[in-house]
Amino acid sequence: MSETLADFSLGKRVQTKGMIQKVGVVGCGAVGQEITRTISEYGLDVVFLDVSDDRVKEIYQQLSDQLDEVINHWGLTPGEKRAILSRIKGTTKFEDLADCDIVIESISSRKRGTSIEFRREIFKKVESVVRRDAIIASNIATLMISDLAEVLAYPERALGIHFILPISKTHVVEVVRGIKSSDQAYQQVVKFTGMINKQTIALNESPGNISTRMMVTTVNEACEILMEGVASVKDIDLAVKESTGHLYGPFEMADRIGLDKVLKYMENLYQEFGEKKYMPSPIIKRLVRAGYHGKHVGRGFYNYLSGKPQDQTVSCAVIK
Repeated sequence: MSETLADFSLGKRVQTKGMIQKVGVVGCGAVGQEITRTISEYGLDVVFLDVSDDRVKEIYQQLSDQLDEVINHWGLTPGEKRAILSRIKGTTKFEDLADCDIVIESISSRKRGTSIEFRREIFKKVESVVRRDAIIASNIATLMISDLAEVLAYPERALGIHFILPISKTHVVEVVRGIKSSDQAYQQVVKFTGMINKQTIALNESPGNISTRMMVTTVNEACEILMEGVASVKDIDLAVKESTGHLYGPFEMADRIGLDKVLKYMENLYQEFGEKKYMPSPIIKRLVRAGYHGKHVGRGFYNYLSGKPQDQTVSCAVIK
């Protein structure tokens, strides 16, 4: 009886049932890039999808630059950087997500509102190409995963996976089960978060996760203190960091997330709950109208130079 290499499956990558080897990320803005980089750092293959070939090339360069920054701070070697990038593939075609075990929607929409219809379209496109047992997830902040999953033929495969910023320095992920999310899908996501060294925080479905709701109310209160003239932006941030052990103060965090996105979160939560604590502060509205959207544009509560916050904050004319 003749035997071939194929008989022994030599040269093939054997995948055990239930094993997670490849993850898709749809939308690779600032948060999507952090998700992509983190997953690859822990040895999993990642396929990210974005709008154009030019954008894909730009994302590759941004990922490379980010890893160079880590190397400059002795957190990585050039060889490790090459290994991380070798596990990342960019594409503009949904078909390239076909063999992913989990696909995470992480679009960076800065338009007002929830973008729920756009996200639903992404869910449908993803389901049309992935396996029956693949997980379809969204990095949701104020949406209900059940509202997205209702367009799926198999809604039990959908869950919310909310990564908390900064992803490289936080050790938890909020996992939200929808009305129809299955135990099997949930356990797969718990396995995945463990593989990237994150602890799962299991949430019952609600508009806004723990971190988002706490963040926006903290930012609103910090704005109130600022408007009262109690302290400066810098000193409020310092007081919060030193008293709570947080990595960033409320204004620093808002700048990192993007004030336009923070405003959208506040508006969505206020529309949902109708509670004053979620009503956007006038300061947030004024900064967004002025185009001071935070770190990604170089100006928010702080001015930024090469991505680093400077001592000078926005002018009093904008705040008052």
